[in-house]
This record gives sequence, structure tokens and C-alpha cells, in this order.
Amino acid sequence: MIYIGNFLHTTNQEQKEAMDRRHGEFTLIVETDDAETALHLFREKILAYRRVRDFFPGECSVFLAQFYELATFPKKEAIMLNYNSYAGDPVMPFIGCTLPSAVSDECRIYEWKENEPQIDGIRGKPFVEFKS
Repeated sequence: MIYIGNFLHTTNQEQKEAMDRRHGEFTLIVETDDAETALHLFREKILAYRRVRDFFPGECSVFLAQFYELATFPKKEAIMLNYNSYAGDPVMPFIGCTLPSAVSDECRIYEWKENEPQIDGIRGKPFVEFKS
């Protein structure tokens, strides 16, 4: 089975200033025989990231927000995971890391300029756009 865990986290919670504390989300995925093993492997990976990366510094909590079990990956239709919608205009930049490992973190800084994303200072291009 394929297991997908979506997590929320808070880090640096000992800091007095709100701008020094951080929060975020991430996803882990593994193929294994059962849910208990998947949860164990998720926990081990989070602990490993704390040891070898700077992902979970200071006083930190990690919350399992969603847990999915798939028999196979879909082949004829895409499935959507983790759609979020927030009130207000996007303001704060955030750090995003695609497929982080001990060798490479693939981290980028995502910022918002006039409600359009910039990735490492480069303006993003819409993948799909709907106009009214």
C-alpha cells in the first residue's frame, strides 16, 4: 500500500517575537505493508530531518493532519491533495523544499509581489489562469 501523511508543524516556539517563530506543512509518502509501519517510518524520517537538516529547530511540534492509504497510484486521472484556501491577500514569504535529502535540500524562497508569486526572486508564470 501507498501511505501519504500530511503534517503541520511549529518551530522555534521558545522565541519571544512572532517573526522569529515559524509554522508550516509538509507531506511524507512511503510504500509499505501496513499503516503502523508507515507511521513508524514517518516518525523516523522526521527525527532524521531534525538531526541532519535545519527543518525542525528549537521547540517544535509536528502534527499528523491527514493520513491516506492508496492501493495504487491513479493512472487515468490525476487526484488532488492538499488544496488550501486562505482569507486575505498573500503577504508573508515562506521557504519551500522539494524532495529534501541529506545531499540536497532543493529549498527556495517563495515571496508574493502584487499577489503574484516569486520563487527565488523570479516572477512565477501561471500554469492555468481563469479570468472573469
